[in-house]
Amino acid sequence: MSATIKGPWNRSQIDSFLQDSTFPLRLACVGDDGFPRVVSVWYGYDGHRLRCVSHRSSKLIGLLKGSDRVGFELAPNEPPYYGVRGQGIARLETDADAAVLTELMQRYLGRTESKLGNWLLSRADDEVLITIEATRLFSWDYRDRMSQAQKTD
Repeated sequence: MSATIKGPWNRSQIDSFLQDSTFPLRLACVGDDGFPRVVSVWYGYDGHRLRCVSHRSSKLIGLLKGSDRVGFELAPNEPPYYGVRGQGIARLETDADAAVLTELMQRYLGRTESKLGNWLLSRADDEVLITIEATRLFSWDYRDRMSQAQKTD
């Protein structure tokens, strides 16, 4: 990713966070009515791009066909708050041989053999790879600040 970076983390810290985290990626795109839609998806990070998959008939794929500009956020839901958000361009292509889907199943489920895994793989021919090239990245980290607020005098 050749993105502008702002916030307390440097590029290496952002890359590590994107590589190691397994929070769902909150992916935002714009609907035909001009309002944003936010969808939580499993993601992987190859060191340069974020990668997700979605079924070709999903509303998400339909929206991304209408506009390739996206926003995203990766962060835990609970305090203390920290994470990475950004903007980028999404590209769509076939997930040849379900390679990315299989990687994501391993990452989030720990295996491919399960009721959910079998169902996802049964639809693999209809999965679309979403590759996001970030143009802007912003990190935030309130862990120190929030830990100080929890201390008593």
